[in-house]
Amino acid sequence: MPLTNTKFSIAIKSLFQLGIEPLSLNALYKFGLWTGHYKRISKLDLRYTNIELSNFTPLFSFPPRSELLKVLRREDKTDLLKEADEIIAGRVRLFGGISLPLQLTFEEPLKHWTDYEAGKSPLPFSKPNQSKFTDIKFLWEPGRFGWAFILGRAYYVSGKEKYAEAFWKYFECFSDGNPAYLGPHWMNGQEVAIRLMAFVWAAQVFEGARASNIDRRSRLIQSIAIHAARIPPTLVYARSQNNNHLLLEAAALFTAGITLNITKWSELGWSWLNRGLQHQISSYGEYIQHSSNYHRLMLQTVLWVDMILRAKSERWPAATYEAVIRTSHWLFSMIDPTTGRAPNLGANDGALLLPLSVSPYNDFRPTVQAAARAFLRTGLTPGGWDEMSLWLGLSPSSRTADSDAYLTDHLRAKNSWGYLRASRFKSRLSHMDQLHFDLWWRGINIAQDPGTYLYNGAVPWNNPLVSTHVHNTVTVDGRDQMTRGGRFLTLDWFPAYSKNVLESDEKILGRILSYHKGYHGLGIRHERVATVFTDERWEIKDNLVYTRPGEHVFRLHWLLMDGDWELENLKLGYGVRVKSPYGWVTLRITPDLHLSSNDAQLIIVRAGNLIYGKYEPLPFEGWFSPTYGQKIPALFLTLEVISSKNFSLVSEFIFPK
Repeated sequence: MPLTNTKFSIAIKSLFQLGIEPLSLNALYKFGLWTGHYKRISKLDLRYTNIELSNFTPLFSFPPRSELLKVLRREDKTDLLKEADEIIAGRVRLFGGISLPLQLTFEEPLKHWTDYEAGKSPLPFSKPNQSKFTDIKFLWEPGRFGWAFILGRAYYVSGKEKYAEAFWKYFECFSDGNPAYLGPHWMNGQEVAIRLMAFVWAAQVFEGARASNIDRRSRLIQSIAIHAARIPPTLVYARSQNNNHLLLEAAALFTAGITLNITKWSELGWSWLNRGLQHQISSYGEYIQHSSNYHRLMLQTVLWVDMILRAKSERWPAATYEAVIRTSHWLFSMIDPTTGRAPNLGANDGALLLPLSVSPYNDFRPTVQAAARAFLRTGLTPGGWDEMSLWLGLSPSSRTADSDAYLTDHLRAKNSWGYLRASRFKSRLSHMDQLHFDLWWRGINIAQDPGTYLYNGAVPWNNPLVSTHVHNTVTVDGRDQMTRGGRFLTLDWFPAYSKNVLESDEKILGRILSYHKGYHGLGIRHERVATVFTDERWEIKDNLVYTRPGEHVFRLHWLLMDGDWELENLKLGYGVRVKSPYGWVTLRITPDLHLSSNDAQLIIVRAGNLIYGKYEPLPFEGWFSPTYGQKIPALFLTLEVISSKNFSLVSEFIFPK
């Protein structure tokens, strides 16, 4: 890891590490903004306002209401209708939790989207949100129309016209207040793509409602066409990103092309979608963005297109299908069997493409169930998470399984499991989290990944949780494992390596050895050994190995669940107990014997405030972000060690009997 990084060195690294193609594509996109090219050609695309309603072809069949009602418990239906009624009243739960006014228009005249994208005009943040957020994602999220799925499900289940009328009222409000290609809602091709797919779904689910007159339906079909026409000119940007942007924009083009019988769109979307999936999914099944939530977003995009293919009796290319099978297995193996949650790995922007289930936002079982039925010929046991599968037309499998059955790099005991992060994927990592360890017990995320909170907040909340410093691993001299080149850019992606070890000791259930070279520039190699024992005790041993002489400051970090806590008095080492719903969970950290009390100190921070030790806490320490825009307190425990030679730290997690 380099000790200094100037703008010039970051630019050179970007060229060699990202490659010439993505940088060239991004430069081409910016050149189009600078020259006004996108503003000129968008005027030509308005010819799609003449698309006829007769051009629309239904893409999929919805499940019988009786089947949905079998899956939905009485309280599930009540919760669905309650959320739909909130939307009618003008409030929407953003990112799976935050309830804010549903704002679709702006108070000031709108300019062409390129003016906002190029920074020529300030974003028109609305007054209700301005006092708390100046993050564009809070501006964009209502315009994705994810809430339309809630209204559509409520209408389909209850038959009440008020839900259809609400959709049309908000659609007309949005269309009148955001004319084609004017305003922030047209800035980003991905935002346009997500809204397009919501419109296509709404066009079918509300088709039979009394509120769905010919004029409204015609206007919706024309809007779908205008949205689709917005995507191809700037597909060069999505290609430069080579991530969810490309997949979503390609899927939206494919969708629009099929439903409106415009072949050039369907062919273009199909080509880039398959190319993206084949290049963005690793041989191990992990998605290129190294993020649990973006992995789900990718898989829901695949499931959407798969629904269209099945309706047309068509198939994926073999290479794509094999990649989809791998990536479905990966997410299946990552969910907690008790709650359906997954480690909060990487960036979490709160995205949920298909809100087609009563399950909470952080429950991954709806997506895993649908993917398992579609691609793995198996499935989870039945539950409320089956609703998404019904909407996607996926029948139950004759075989069922759960994540405990997976033979993966995870370690599992009777009531607990752990995930050791060791990525070898050669692309920019979402977070600098090599050798991060996530621990779960009885559905509780004991040692957790902090998540994201905000991308674009004011300092210090300008995406600070990408740092190694806040993950459950070791830092050296306060430095990250990699180089942060910008708000969303990491460089120097030093890979990590791990392997499972078969032990003859009957007391050992499983063991993983791992290491990474992120600190080789400092002359340090970090090795980690994770072991779970038959008595459900977990041991994480960190070996800090010198490859050249020097004295360094090492910090072992653990982000623990929030709760009542107390210190343990230990003759050797440090101990803290945290109260869980099932009793006290103990963490003990034991350094090498050669380290004196002067060489090490324990620090505990909660919600940015120091609660134990001597230390000036950073504002973003001691927080856990379950979804975008939300943060809740957590216990951030750090053991700081000063050493000039090899040493080890042993962390033990002990659960109550």
